[in-house]
Amino acid sequence: MTDLVSKLKDKTAHVVVIGIGYVGLPLVAELARAGFRTTGLDKDPEKVRLLNAGESYIADVPTADLAPHVAAGRLKSTTDCHVLGEADAVIVCVPTPLNKTKDPDMRFIATAIDEVARYQHDGLLVILESTTYPGTTSELLVPKLTQNGRVLGRDVFIAFSPERVDPGNRTFKTRNTPKVLGGASPECLKAATALYSHILDKIVPVSSTETAEMVKLLENTFRAVNIGLVNEIAMMSRKLGVDPFEVIRAAATKPFGFMPFYPGPGLGGHCIPIDPLYLSWKLRTLQYQARFIELADSINSGMPAYVVERTSEALNDHSKPVRGSKILIYGVAYKRDVNDFRESPALAIICLLEKRGAHVSYMDPYVAHLSEDGVTRTSLGSATDFGIFDAVVIVTDHTVLDRRRLSSQAKLIVDTRDALSNIEGDRTKIYGL
Repeated sequence: MTDLVSKLKDKTAHVVVIGIGYVGLPLVAELARAGFRTTGLDKDPEKVRLLNAGESYIADVPTADLAPHVAAGRLKSTTDCHVLGEADAVIVCVPTPLNKTKDPDMRFIATAIDEVARYQHDGLLVILESTTYPGTTSELLVPKLTQNGRVLGRDVFIAFSPERVDPGNRTFKTRNTPKVLGGASPECLKAATALYSHILDKIVPVSSTETAEMVKLLENTFRAVNIGLVNEIAMMSRKLGVDPFEVIRAAATKPFGFMPFYPGPGLGGHCIPIDPLYLSWKLRTLQYQARFIELADSINSGMPAYVVERTSEALNDHSKPVRGSKILIYGVAYKRDVNDFRESPALAIICLLEKRGAHVSYMDPYVAHLSEDGVTRTSLGSATDFGIFDAVVIVTDHTVLDRRRLSSQAKLIVDTRDALSNIEGDRTKIYGL
């Protein structure tokens, strides 16, 4: 314990981060910046090649945050798991998707921990950052890493700290976002704190790994449920003949007791559509139904189909069938001003429109190519005339969208983000949620 903490405090420890994607890459940048010898371990050879060249492949991490540390020899990357045998600390940042039945897919975590165990030595700190259900650390990591007689808090130190990466956020990055941290024992918490205190402005210790796991699920369940609520409000408002965005903006003027959430075409990204379902799955194993989560998921998952219905209605109002119509999807990234299209509602909207016989194209300045289910699409250029389409559906309201030109040129617009609310022009051709 003393030797490990000393290495962490004086920054002589070698830290290996498993998974160098949206979570892992910002983390290796902060570790290297703090002076730790840092290695990114990933099975993707292209990510490894780029990081070893000092080049960033994620918009939130400038190349300037990587290149000097690579040049100085503090930062490198590899596909070879043998590096785990040289590590003093390992941070696991692998994906935690859902399978086809919306149950947790734990393969990536299990594989990563198997590799850690294969090269494990005494005095190793292992921290899981991948979002998962409460109990994962104590039920999966602790038994695996304390086999062969190793004692928790003496021979191995285990902790959980939920990642809180918000792609595209220009204010809160890895360093200045408070870091929740739970140890599998008090000694484990002390060791993990010794590492994170060098790279983060604020650490929020909690009493257990289960608490830390639950924190992340609460954060994203809170958002998913509230988004589900306002998505249903949008559908209610259309039946009542009022504008849901106007209603929400007016309600948001109340200085207490209200927090605005806004409706949209559905949830996207790797967190909000997925994390709450990890919690509901865990509760089902305990014979408890997480009703709010399941209802919100039902509403949010149905929004792409709702958008397609609105598009069909809009075309019908203009004497056009969906079949044979040329439709442009503007924005396939899951949120504004990012290049991440994981779980984007645009994917389902495109699929549903094509099933109805529409000819669908997309335009996204952040996503040049879109590969899904074996089909690769290419974005149209930003100068493309919107007027050549029978309808334009705004799925992601990137800041760079020329809203005035779109409003002027397009024959018909389905605006799922209220992106054109302040644009003057013919409002009869603009359909909202």
